[in-house]
Amino acid sequence: MILRLYFHPLASFCWKPLIALYENETPFQGVLVDLADPASRASFLALWPIGKFPVLHDEARAELVPESTIIIEYLARYFPGRTALLPTDPDVARRTRLLDRFYDCYVMEPMQKIVGDRLRAPGQKDAFGVAQAKAALLTSYGVIEKDIGSKSWALAEGFTMADCSAAPALFYANQVQPIPDAFPLTAAYLKRLEARPSFARVLREAEPYFKFFPQET
Repeated sequence: MILRLYFHPLASFCWKPLIALYENETPFQGVLVDLADPASRASFLALWPIGKFPVLHDEARAELVPESTIIIEYLARYFPGRTALLPTDPDVARRTRLLDRFYDCYVMEPMQKIVGDRLRAPGQKDAFGVAQAKAALLTSYGVIEKDIGSKSWALAEGFTMADCSAAPALFYANQVQPIPDAFPLTAAYLKRLEARPSFARVLREAEPYFKFFPQET
């Protein structure tokens, strides 16, 4: 069995399947993709012409699996472990998928809008779009604050794919729009995620690359 994950250690969406793989101690080979390197870029595009990572290659089943959420569902189906990242109960699975989409669409997406703007040339900045994205993050923090309540994880049933999605989304969002003091439960949830061994490992491995994260100017 050879599983290969094509990824970059700084990419937020790559963190999701990495957390899933580490959570269940699933053996895999990581292939770092550097799109700035012509050889690495050409090799990856030959595999997946869309050019976005992460991508999982299951050599034994001859399956190429793109998209972070789909990768986690694939792992849950074919490489299950001690942590049921996608619960078998259909209602719990639906809530897991809903929260996964929430963190991707309403936390990760506005966060990436802000980060993307930092990479723009001075004359191409979108101050209005950044303000909208920060407002969206504050709204999302409010939703999370109400939803998380006294739960340790996104769902009361335990650590799931929803937490794999929440971890990178909240970590990076907190860098561009810090979680206000008015949302202590959200901040505490992020701390629990950072302390989870699977996510803590992802953070340790990403640390050498944090210097490349664009700062506000």
